[in-house]
Amino acid sequence: MLHFIRATALGAALLLVPAASLSSAPEAVLRHAVVRTDAASPAPKKVAPAPLSEFGLDAAHDHEHASGLAPGQTAQDFEAWARRSPANIRELGAFRDYLAAQGLESVVPMWQLIRTSSSWRECDAQPFEVPPPDKWERIVKTLKFVRDDVIPSVGEVETLSAYRNGELNACSNGAPKSAHREFFALDLTPVNKALDRSEMIGSVCKAHARDGQTYNVGLGFYTGRRFHVDSSGFRKWGANGKGATSPCVNYG
Repeated sequence: MLHFIRATALGAALLLVPAASLSSAPEAVLRHAVVRTDAASPAPKKVAPAPLSEFGLDAAHDHEHASGLAPGQTAQDFEAWARRSPANIRELGAFRDYLAAQGLESVVPMWQLIRTSSSWRECDAQPFEVPPPDKWERIVKTLKFVRDDVIPSVGEVETLSAYRNGELNACSNGAPKSAHREFFALDLTPVNKALDRSEMIGSVCKAHARDGQTYNVGLGFYTGRRFHVDSSGFRKWGANGKGATSPCVNYG
C-alpha cells in the first residue's frame, strides 16, 4: 500500500515537471516514469481454425459442373459455410461419428453428403445442410450399395446432391415423399472423366441388376453423367419416370 501511494505521488509530481526538465531528472526517477513496453501484456495468441480434413475435405475433386453441380457448392464454399457457425461444426462432427460407427465415413467425401439441391439459390435455401439425426439411418443402405457395387463398377464417385428439407424439396419440384427429402437418396457422378455416359450407364445398370434388390435400390439417370440412387424401393426409371424407358432395359 505504501508502494502504491509513493508511485501515485511520483506520477502526480511528474505531471507538473516540464518535459524538457525530464532529461535532467535522476536516472532512478526516469526508470519509474517511463512506460516499459516489454512489460506490457502479450497479445492474445490466434487460435488456428480446426482442420476440416476430418470431413473429407482433402478428397475434393474437379467438380462436375457439366453434370449439374450448382455454383456455391464447391469445397471452398463448404469450408466457408462450416466455419460460419460453431453449430455447423458440431453437427458435422456428430454426423461423422455416426457414419464412422457404421464403417461408412469414407465411402464418399463426407462433406459432399450435405450438399442440398442444385436449385438452392433459386429457392433461397442453404447450399449445405446436415440432415436431422432421425434420418441418418436411412442413408446407410444407400452408402453400402455405393461402396459395394457402384464404386467397384465405375470408380470413385462425387455426391452432387443429397438431403433436401421439405421446403427446398417442394421448391425443387420434388415429390412430397421424395427419397431426397427422407435422406435415402444421392445424386452421383463418376470422378473418372474418361468414363463416358454410355459406359457409366452400362456399369451401373449391371450393378443394379446384380444387387439392387438386395439393397432395395432405386436407380435413375439424368443428363450427362449424373445419376440417382436411393434405398427406398427396388425400381428403375427413365426420362419420363417409367421403368420401361430406363436405359437399364438394355443391360438386364
